[in-house]
Amino acid sequence: MAAIRVASSLFLPIALIFAALHLALANTDATDVQALQVLYNALNSPSWLTGWKIGGGDPCGESWKGITCEGSAIVSIELSGLGLNGTLGYLLSDLMSLRQLDLSDNKIHDTVPYQLPPNLTSLNLASNNLSGNLPYSISAMTSLNYLNVSHNALSLSIGDIFADLADLSTLDLSFNDFSGDLPPSCGSLSNLSSLFLQNNQLTGSLSVLVGLPLDTLNVANNNFTGWIPHELSSIRTFISNGNSFDNGPAPPPPPHTAPPPRRSPNSRHQSGSGSHKAHASETGNEDADSHKVFIRKQKKKEKGVRTSNGTPPFGTNNVTPPMQEQRLKSAAVVTDLKPPPAEKVIAERVPSKNGSAKRIKSPITATSYTIATLQSATNSFSQEYFVGEGSLGRVYRAEFPNGKIMAIKKIDNAALSLQEEDNFLEAVSNMSRLRHPNIVTLAGYSAEHGQRLLVYEYIGNGNLHDMLHFSEDSGKALSWNARVRIALGTARALEYLHEVCLPSVVHRNFKSANILLDEELNPHLSDCGLAALTPNTERQVSTQMVGSFGYSAPEFALSGIYTVKSDVYSFGVVMLELLTGRKPLDSSRARSEQSLVRWATPQLHDIDALAKMVDPTLNGMYPAKSLSRFADIIALCVQPEPEFRPPMSEVVQALVRLVQRASVVKRRPSDEAGFGHKTPDHEAYDMSF
Repeated sequence: MAAIRVASSLFLPIALIFAALHLALANTDATDVQALQVLYNALNSPSWLTGWKIGGGDPCGESWKGITCEGSAIVSIELSGLGLNGTLGYLLSDLMSLRQLDLSDNKIHDTVPYQLPPNLTSLNLASNNLSGNLPYSISAMTSLNYLNVSHNALSLSIGDIFADLADLSTLDLSFNDFSGDLPPSCGSLSNLSSLFLQNNQLTGSLSVLVGLPLDTLNVANNNFTGWIPHELSSIRTFISNGNSFDNGPAPPPPPHTAPPPRRSPNSRHQSGSGSHKAHASETGNEDADSHKVFIRKQKKKEKGVRTSNGTPPFGTNNVTPPMQEQRLKSAAVVTDLKPPPAEKVIAERVPSKNGSAKRIKSPITATSYTIATLQSATNSFSQEYFVGEGSLGRVYRAEFPNGKIMAIKKIDNAALSLQEEDNFLEAVSNMSRLRHPNIVTLAGYSAEHGQRLLVYEYIGNGNLHDMLHFSEDSGKALSWNARVRIALGTARALEYLHEVCLPSVVHRNFKSANILLDEELNPHLSDCGLAALTPNTERQVSTQMVGSFGYSAPEFALSGIYTVKSDVYSFGVVMLELLTGRKPLDSSRARSEQSLVRWATPQLHDIDALAKMVDPTLNGMYPAKSLSRFADIIALCVQPEPEFRPPMSEVVQALVRLVQRASVVKRRPSDEAGFGHKTPDHEAYDMSF
């Protein structure tokens, strides 16, 4: 027995040493762990993903299902055909070492996140229920070799995102609802061997594909027109049925036409056989001007922004751990992305109302509708289809013969001067290029017979203002989780407008009534880019801003000056609405409480007062620490001096940290203080905060 006790006493410390050694060697990078936790939560935490956890865990050391690591870094996620149902979350871009991501053949829905892991070589999202369009972050994934998003519900134009993807060998966009012409940057895919475009709504010609080293090309069942370039006939597998191509051989090029430029033999991306090199093509310099409106730029972080009392924003400090700093530098490739550059410039003369001609600098990617079509879809804009009225006109629900439901903004001609009418098409061109999952998509327009109409995707669950202030069903009160999600989504939309678009897009009319909610309570910011149609005049103050005085920043009220920082102020007011459930201006309250900002601001740092300010419909179901951090963000956004307000990128980071710092735990269904259904990112916060 004594020998056994001695052996046991020796074995225990040895076991502890091995356990400690295992943790030291297999401890997964903390940022990677956090990204997987958010993904797991967004996928509704399926039990069959063995090893995966909402909180804690070591994916590399514990062999989480589908995860492959090298050292402490996650390099591959393979979860194909597992019946996963949910969304992709918002932290995939933090997986800096990830090379392979395969989530194909599942039931994942919603949009593709607009920021993806930047160093992927293979991305497979095929056979899901994804909607929206391809995110522009793909344009910076220069190591990408394989991209497959087939068999989804992706739509809109493909986007000019391929200029720097010279390593891409397989591209599969088939069985979606993509429309428009092939983007010019397709001609830069100098190593592309397989291209699948079948079963979409693509238009135009195939000439941009001439010179690519393709072995397989499938363009069947689209709306392509013109002649099939004779160069494509040599492709080993070429399928082109189901289009409207002209019959017979293509006509010769007109005289004195220079041959298309070829990629230099010394191109740094060049690889493969000599025949590949010979056929690689590149778009000419004539596209350069099209990048002036939308280009990539480095975000200029406003480090050291301090509040009026001298404290750094959101309680952060300027000390960044070396590893984290390195990851942040690498992440800049993703976070500094810009919207799709304008397509190749085409000069077009459009007759205007006064008989002159307006020169449009770039083509419009949105669909052009006839007035007759829109009248038919709205029963001649009858009252039964009326859904609301904004500063520029009325909004109607439209039902099209193919079953699509859209929203039509019928602009009041009295709201636009003649000069503004001339600018309408240019504004439409710019607005149609705003693509973000939290921004309402401009899908079409009409400019016939002196009328101006805008056609948007239809978001059918009402707006935030009505849900907060006019919801008669107390069972539909927004949970705290839903309010944080709405704040984060709309913050991301403003970050995109302010810091991704170049030049920046100032919203100018940011308010809760312009935040539309879908069935899963995801926010969609409306009226983005409409400020371009409304000049900075006294008439604008009396029309566009009349319903927005409670949201207007002090500098606008005093001088008429409106900047991105004025939008930040308005965002802070909306956050106050989310926190308190009160309207920005409410004449029915006591005089000292009629202005929400004036009443709430002095109390935002008083814990006891803050608890009394919270929307009573929450019934105390909120984490106190999360509430306090939410209030800290508000206090910075509504500061009187615009220079002290943070940029929206810092607001987004603060809200993401607020979500991450909360203990994300699974609750019983009875604990879900929600809206009667489960949202994709159904974070449940630790109420002991």
